[in-house]
Amino acid sequence: MTDFDARRPGTGAEAEFAEVLVSRPDIARLTGVKRPAVTNWERRHADFPRPVTVDIGGGEAVGAESERFRADELLAWLSGRTIAVNALRAGEPAGTTYGDRFRAGLTGGMAGGLLRAAVRLAGPEADRLRGPMPLDRYLLWLLYLVLNQVVEPGKGLAKAVDSFRGAVRDYDLSEKLVPRHLLATLTDTLGRTSVGSVQEGRAAFDHVLVLWRAAQAREGGAFFTPPSVSRVMAGALAAVRPGAVRVHDPYGRTGELLVAYLDAVATQAGSAPPQVGGRVPEPLERQVAEMNLRVHHGLALRLGEGPFTPAHDPFADPPGAFDVLLTNPPFGRRLENVAPPPYWTFGTARRTEFDWLQYIVSRLAPEGRAAVLLPAGASFNAGAAETVRAGLVETGAVECVIGLPAGLFALTAVKTQIWFLRAAGSGETTDPEVLFVAGEDLGHRLTRTQWALTDDDIARLVGEYVSWHTTRAAGHPFPGTPGLSRGVAVPDIADHGHSLDPSLYVRPPGSASAARVAGTAETWDRLARLTEETTALHAKAEAADAQATRWLRRYGL
Repeated sequence: MTDFDARRPGTGAEAEFAEVLVSRPDIARLTGVKRPAVTNWERRHADFPRPVTVDIGGGEAVGAESERFRADELLAWLSGRTIAVNALRAGEPAGTTYGDRFRAGLTGGMAGGLLRAAVRLAGPEADRLRGPMPLDRYLLWLLYLVLNQVVEPGKGLAKAVDSFRGAVRDYDLSEKLVPRHLLATLTDTLGRTSVGSVQEGRAAFDHVLVLWRAAQAREGGAFFTPPSVSRVMAGALAAVRPGAVRVHDPYGRTGELLVAYLDAVATQAGSAPPQVGGRVPEPLERQVAEMNLRVHHGLALRLGEGPFTPAHDPFADPPGAFDVLLTNPPFGRRLENVAPPPYWTFGTARRTEFDWLQYIVSRLAPEGRAAVLLPAGASFNAGAAETVRAGLVETGAVECVIGLPAGLFALTAVKTQIWFLRAAGSGETTDPEVLFVAGEDLGHRLTRTQWALTDDDIARLVGEYVSWHTTRAAGHPFPGTPGLSRGVAVPDIADHGHSLDPSLYVRPPGSASAARVAGTAETWDRLARLTEETTALHAKAEAADAQATRWLRRYGL
């Protein structure tokens, strides 16, 4: 006997389930969890849907549960919870959510149809289908077709095919540009696959997007911002700068940070900003970024194009214009033969990261906030870098620096930090301080070499910054969290050469109380790297000794 009950109307993306009411045992059965897990969700999460009381009538046993939940509200909530890899059922791809499983149970289907197809076409089937075509170009075609299937189920693919046919007819395009046989195969496969939920469609698009980015990444900055890092940056800004009007990413990559910010605003029940935009360095990336924003938020934006560093186009964006600015700019390059732009008010530092820092601060509105992903070295490099840091700190432009664990990026092992900034001169005039959050030891392992922040890690990092911001705004000192965060007065930072390395201030020297315990595989990996480095150093030392001996013999010594 089912506990489903159709009683109440509803609206929204899941309106087809608005009249369906389910009990707690139904939720457990449809999501494949045990009954206590549902109670835990309800107790631990304030945003879990509220039950409604229903008239169970006289036919039910005494004491029967009389509370039910609206299926559309549950589906929206469950769609934000990804199923752990070790809890997936046979046939469910990684990335499947409890919402996908819940929806499939309601309709009698199986979760992850479109996602499974995208995983197969982008993985095991890719080499067979693409033939001599480069992998990145094949994945781009697949990404475009998934987009059409998501934004217009049942019609988008047909329109895409008609558009291809028209282009071939009118312009006599070659098979290399428009691979008609391949497109026919892909559209046929995707066309026979149900999109399922909105969340499933987005997950399918994201899966192909990450693989495409990895396939076409080039040296010097084509790295996809890890989703967990995007969520920290976006969640913090959405919380401390609500009601933003102008939101901007001056180096938008594939639009992942703008998508994350709009996700965070929606999660916090805020209104989407009326002006969202950004710049992307290349036309192809710009097209993909626009696709990403369309899939996730239905936005038909036209993003601009810009250089890899703003010194090459210092007037691309108006000064003091943006309420929220977030970006993952390229770093590690030197700027040669570039005249100092007018926004270099804190010093001439010809590394791209310090060009970006000064540009971003100059583009913020008086109450604006920015989040910038930077290499950890930017917080302690000496010379011209220290001069720029000193200027940023002394004028109150730096609010917070969050240290992140290594291994978050798929294509590089560089350690990174998030800097939260505001317009210079807009900070506190008495007892100014900077918040440092040492998150280097957070996260969990995804693969042998790659890590990710958990949902709890993200909440902790965002919570520290928001709590510090709220406490300081109320005129109270921020107590900090031992081993994780601490507010440091600007004069104390000056005493340390304006270093902004969180570990310098949060943990006492030599402290290992919060150090992440390395697993066996990680330990062996570290030992192997150390062995290689030691061998290389020994070889250099032997070469130096031999050279010294030759020089000494030349002089009869």
